[in-house]
Amino acid sequence: MDLASPEAVNHYLGAVGRQIDILVNNAGINDLAGVDEITDEIMLRTMRINVLSPLQITQHVAAGMKARRYGRIVNISSVWSFVTKERRLPYSASKSALNGITRTVAVELAPFNVLVNGVAAGYVNTDLTRQNNSPEEINEIAATIPMNRLADPSEIAELVAFMCSEKNSYMTGQVVVIDGGFICK
Repeated sequence: MDLASPEAVNHYLGAVGRQIDILVNNAGINDLAGVDEITDEIMLRTMRINVLSPLQITQHVAAGMKARRYGRIVNISSVWSFVTKERRLPYSASKSALNGITRTVAVELAPFNVLVNGVAAGYVNTDLTRQNNSPEEINEIAATIPMNRLADPSEIAELVAFMCSEKNSYMTGQVVVIDGGFICK
């Protein structure tokens, strides 16, 4: 599905044809732009993909989750919603908005046993990280992390799996930072 297109998202959701009990909103873009480089197009595209499409999908699945009185929603955020650096304004703003959505939807859906949480991942060894950083920059980044390395995607997946599991019966409205201690420095 093309998360940049509300019509494509609606078309996909209409074609799913089955109930959804677990939703993980894990797509995003990070177009680097400084304050003097940002265009409306960059901001609108970032907000559409990182904020509005996850909200659109959440709205679609929430009705069924409420009716069944069960559901788990996890939004993948970022440490850049808590800290930032140059050229991250579109991304930081979008992930901060996603955190707000996470908390508000959690409050609204908690009476229906639908738990909504977020994961604010730090540097993870993914295509997106490698796209925005050279190998030398990745080595420099790793040196700034108390654990001296980037996270493996499986480490983030373990946290998400817990949030989506029956073992999570009470945690909702939380945005959990998993960053190897990066924002503690």
